[in-house]
Amino acid sequence: MEYTDAIGTTHRADPNARIVSLVPSITELLCDLGLAGQLVGRTGFCIHPAAVVQAIPKVGGTKDVNIDKIRKLAPTHLVVNIDENEKPTVELLAEFIPNIVVTHPLRPRDNLELARLMGGVFCREQAAADWCAAFEAEYALLRAMPPGRPQTMLYCIWQDPWMTISPDTYIARMLEEIGWRVPDLGEVRYPRFEWSSELIAQVDGVLLSSEPYRFTEAHADALEKQIGKPVLLVDGEMMSWYGSRSLQGLKYLRELAQR
Repeated sequence: MEYTDAIGTTHRADPNARIVSLVPSITELLCDLGLAGQLVGRTGFCIHPAAVVQAIPKVGGTKDVNIDKIRKLAPTHLVVNIDENEKPTVELLAEFIPNIVVTHPLRPRDNLELARLMGGVFCREQAAADWCAAFEAEYALLRAMPPGRPQTMLYCIWQDPWMTISPDTYIARMLEEIGWRVPDLGEVRYPRFEWSSELIAQVDGVLLSSEPYRFTEAHADALEKQIGKPVLLVDGEMMSWYGSRSLQGLKYLRELAQR
């Protein structure tokens, strides 16, 4: 069997793969598919499942990768993501890693293809099928909810400078599942912005993500007083981590819609 990744590269199934994952959410998925023993490297941001990943060597961050350390680990496969990993770094790693598996989930249901890709390439087809069944069940519960009031929400991921997300992102498409849209602030996927009366007027509320910037309830309270619109602190992992955490993310969306 051959399996096609996000850029059209085909991969043969390999039961003996030595895997380095540079994508935290996919590291968690690989572990949940029973592949922890074949993971020979992960980033310092790969923190789930905590008890399992402690035994897997760190190879830097998602962008500041230790090339020499990865070389010494002699991986046969590298798992990367178009948004999270930089192309020049991946090209350097491709000089000595024979198989580069590229991922790019853009919407919640892309998690099904992602799980099948990981399960297929690394010979965990049944575990992937079981995971997909669980995802479909959770997604059905979300879709069965009565539709809520459509809202425009500004989703903030950073301050100093303030940054948000564009409609062309996984997070935005998660929000679309409950009828919430994000304002379009230009062609950049993660645009900077300034608070203005015009921007505040076009949104119904603001969502402050707990990652990558560590917004807190104190930030939310202060901003709500400043702009006079509802401000909610949301769990960034639930909103942005595809793979295993997306199951909890779908449940979290149901709870968010009911706030």
